[in-house]
Parts: sequence; structure tokens; C-alpha cells
Amino acid sequence: MTEVESKGGLEANGLSKERRSGISDLNAGALGISWHDSAFIPLLNTSNVMDYFSERSNPFYDHTCNNEIIKMQRLSLDQLNNMIGIEYILLHTQEPILYVVRKQERNGPNHVVPLADYYIIAGVVYQAPDLASVINSRLLNTLSNLKSAFDEAQSFSKYHPSKGYWWEFKDQENSDKKDSKDKKKKEEPSSMFQRQRVDLLLGELSKKFPPKFIPPTQPTEVKEETPKPETVAVKQEIKQEKTEEKSSNVIKPPPEKKPKLIR
Repeated sequence: MTEVESKGGLEANGLSKERRSGISDLNAGALGISWHDSAFIPLLNTSNVMDYFSERSNPFYDHTCNNEIIKMQRLSLDQLNNMIGIEYILLHTQEPILYVVRKQERNGPNHVVPLADYYIIAGVVYQAPDLASVINSRLLNTLSNLKSAFDEAQSFSKYHPSKGYWWEFKDQENSDKKDSKDKKKKEEPSSMFQRQRVDLLLGELSKKFPPKFIPPTQPTEVKEETPKPETVAVKQEIKQEKTEEKSSNVIKPPPEKKPKLIR
């Protein structure tokens, strides 16, 4: 009996592995899709979330599962523990926005293999990625970024037999500067919508707070004083200077000698 049971157990494990590989391939393709029913979303709660998930239009729901059999036979969900096959259970709830549903394969009352998790956020159903797909996507992103970085660095490296290797970034900097200048020239300082809105705001402000105009002050008349004639005084001074010059130019005779009186 033990040998037969062990062989049956191995065969069962082999079938489950095959099914698991096929299910994993299907799950990988379902990571990029979502599903929701807008008519059911306002009524969603813990009691009817499994009915919402088991709708026929939901691509994540397997209609050959044990939940569908129980639903057709109108049995309670407690009967799932006595069945073997694929089933869905409500794993976690955080009302009113988050519900987590697990898809699992039951091989016995106490033996369950998780296959996939689905989370419902605001009524939209998504498939939660497994650890392998998350690591794979992160590795692919890092490799692509590293490859682009190495390609860009290689484009800046130059080589000549007489000089060797060197880096050249001048062309790239000049091209970037030209592009930035062209963009600045093309960009307008403001759009027509902005100018119109500013004009409206300024008009409203001028109506609420009208400017106060100060009347211009009249200029005071300044009487111009007529200059007094000074031509006569100037002419007199000129004449006096001329007479002085003439008198200085005239040679004076030597003084007369007076005879001395002898006593």
C-alpha cells in the first residue's frame, strides 16, 4: 500500500508541476491587463467581492474552479476544504478600497499550493506579479540602462596612434548650447491666453481701485531782470588804461639842477 501511494503521489506532483508551468505562462501574459465592472463598483464590499470577482467577463477567473461548482450547487464555501482542484479565496480586506483574492490549488484538506494573487483597488482587478517577474523586470531595466550608459561613454572616447586615448565632450556641449538657444528663441515669453487673462485681471483691479490723478501745478512766472548797460564803464576803463600806457611811454626829462648858494 505504501509503494502504490508513493507512486500515486509522485504522479500527482508531476501533473501539478506541468499545470503550474502552464499557469505561470498564462500569468506572465496577464500582468499587463486589468478588469472592472463600473455598475458593480459602488456596491462592492466584503460580502459580495467574491461574486464580483467570479463574473463571466473577468479574464482572471477560471470558470472550471471549485468555486463555480459550489456556486451552481448552492453550497457553502466551507465545502471547498473537502474538494480537490483550483479554488479562489478572499485573502485580505481593507475596506472600502482594497481586496486581495488568492488563486490556489488544493490537494487535500490541509495541503494548498498558491498559484497567483489578485488585488482589487477601487473596483479594478489587477494581477499581482510574482517575485521572479519582478526580479526579471528590474534586471532587464538595469541592463538596458547600463548598456545605454556604456554606449554613450564610448561615443565620447577618441583614439589616435600618436596621442592615444582621450575624451572629447566639446562637440556635445556646443550642440547642447545651440539646441538650448534655439529652444529659447522659439519659446514665446507668454501665450495669448496668459496675456488676455492678465489684461482682464488688471482691468478688474483698475475698476476696484481707480488711480488718483494729481492735477498739474501751474508754473510761476519768473520776471527776467534786464541786465544794466555796462558798456560805458568798460569803455571808460579801456580809455583810462590807454592813457596810462601812453603816459608810461613818454620819456621824462632829467630833473633841473638848482645852483647852490655860497654863504
